[in-house]
Amino acid sequence: MAFGRAAKAMLGQFAGRQKRPRLGVSRPLSVRLLPAAFCLLLSAYGLPLAAFCLPRPTLASGQSASQNPPAPPSRTDPKAQELLDQAVQALGGPAFVAAKSLTARGRVFAIADGATTGFAPFESTVEYPERRRFSYGKDKPVILVNDGERGWQLDRYGMIRQPPEQIRRWRLANRYSLENLLRRVIHEPGVLIQDGGADFVDDLAVRVVDLIDARRIRLKLYLHKVTFLPVRISYRIQNPETREWEEYAEVYGDYQNVQGIKTPMHITRFLNGERFSEVFRRAAEYNADYPSNYFTPVR
Repeated sequence: MAFGRAAKAMLGQFAGRQKRPRLGVSRPLSVRLLPAAFCLLLSAYGLPLAAFCLPRPTLASGQSASQNPPAPPSRTDPKAQELLDQAVQALGGPAFVAAKSLTARGRVFAIADGATTGFAPFESTVEYPERRRFSYGKDKPVILVNDGERGWQLDRYGMIRQPPEQIRRWRLANRYSLENLLRRVIHEPGVLIQDGGADFVDDLAVRVVDLIDARRIRLKLYLHKVTFLPVRISYRIQNPETREWEEYAEVYGDYQNVQGIKTPMHITRFLNGERFSEVFRRAAEYNADYPSNYFTPVR
């Protein structure tokens, strides 16, 4: 089957919007009248946040601390911190935290309306936190290169710059990836982290960690109740162009031990409850050596 237009759009890093019911099973909400929990309650229902819930803006050039105080420190519930520590340890502890890059090979599938619309072999290299080189296709592969706010596409016709929306979606998915979430985002100033209780994902019993990051994005991290390996990450973002809310989710499975790091070999991606991509890794390697120009727009 050819890797068609739908697949290419998906690789750009998320294709068009589909409205479907949200995944997962709802659970009762228990409210503790603590400032941190109160902030989570307001944000969960889309209500305006109280002033003490909001991260304060950082200092602009030339401003004094008295004019614009620094962002408040992170607030983490002790039980939530325990869950995060168990997750990091389950993923490999120091080996997971110290990993600088991941190269993976396998097959990627594009899905629309529940049916596969295309698939292709791929090779992906991510250098954390924000560089990647992703190629897909057999004889004349398409290569996507990203370095922070810059992105390029190379194919048989030459090189073009990735559209801004494509770069935005890649950076969004990369920021809230399993690796960057647990290595960087949870340690940023102004983050609110709470124990979200118990739930089920695809009939698996999970523990939930609720987060509001420094950008006031609400996330949920679902951890396997027994192994504490991440099962799912979900978050809600307002599209800057359409002003519509978009809900993203990644579901992780088939963990294998690679160089002392538990690595998900099967990743399923959802947008607004609609499955649009599945990645099956057949091989993975951490901290490989690359040419100096590997993340620049050259073949």
